[in-house]
Amino acid sequence: MKKPEEAARWLLARDHFLILTHVRPDGDTTGCAIALCLGLRSLGKDAWIWENPQFSSRYLPRMEGLLRTDRAEDATMVAVDMATESLLPKGGEGFAGTFQLCIDHHPSNTFYAADTLLDASCAGCGELIYQVLAAMGVEITPEMAEAIYIAISTDTGCFRFSNTSAQTFETAAACVRLGAKIAPINRQLFEIKTRGRLELESRMMAEMDFYCGGTVAICCLPQKLVEELGVSEDDLDSISGFPRTIEGVLVGAVIRDSEPGKVKFSVRTAPGFNASTYCAALGGGGHAAAAGASIPGTLAEGKEALLQVLRQDKTLWK
Repeated sequence: MKKPEEAARWLLARDHFLILTHVRPDGDTTGCAIALCLGLRSLGKDAWIWENPQFSSRYLPRMEGLLRTDRAEDATMVAVDMATESLLPKGGEGFAGTFQLCIDHHPSNTFYAADTLLDASCAGCGELIYQVLAAMGVEITPEMAEAIYIAISTDTGCFRFSNTSAQTFETAAACVRLGAKIAPINRQLFEIKTRGRLELESRMMAEMDFYCGGTVAICCLPQKLVEELGVSEDDLDSISGFPRTIEGVLVGAVIRDSEPGKVKFSVRTAPGFNASTYCAALGGGGHAAAAGASIPGTLAEGKEALLQVLRQDKTLWK
């Protein structure tokens, strides 16, 4: 599939759906699932979102009545904002190989679904969902519009990232025209921080390692510190972008050991440096400005593995 209209016709021809989000669901995958589920239901279709155990509590009120933990036999499986089946959430691994449609904007998509609507020019998958719903003739409600706004605003850092395009702003403007109340969303997602989050940032700053004259910043975030401070997953949302907020940093990374025997990388880069390329060398992927990966090992081993990759980029490592 190359056009939203094709996906729209595909969806209109079916009646029962189960929508899946990726592991560690962010606002894009979550907002897309909410908007698509509500849109399909508005057309009289039977649509549900699979209950990802890692859904943020900040989004749960918007999903009331939309979640289920099982799959009906006749359900059409749809993935949103999920580039590869390796990103299936815990408990959803059994859905591998069952997806009939994937709607995504990641250039690293592995085309695991029978059909895929992919547009890497979209800053957020929410832009695609908006186009699909419009092509289906859905009367987009304020609730759908707010879900779409959440999707695109989170993947653009509230429209600060380099992936933000004129189309992104146009989609956001359409959401406002359709009734989305964006001020409380922006405050909740981009302004408010708990005391635990601020303490975490302070500790991370103290432990940050800098390289290449301060242009590379890497922070290892031990799970024991997360537990010590009592911070929630909501507090950890967007923490991967923290190193890049430091003046002069072109490549920032956060490495976590939240799962025993495994470390996870979140890399953020300035224009001219490709986070997806770095993470692909570690078995992951994503976007040019934001990507991730995971490998077996300790935090120290993960840090050294990332440094080895970064050293190969001679435009960075001088």
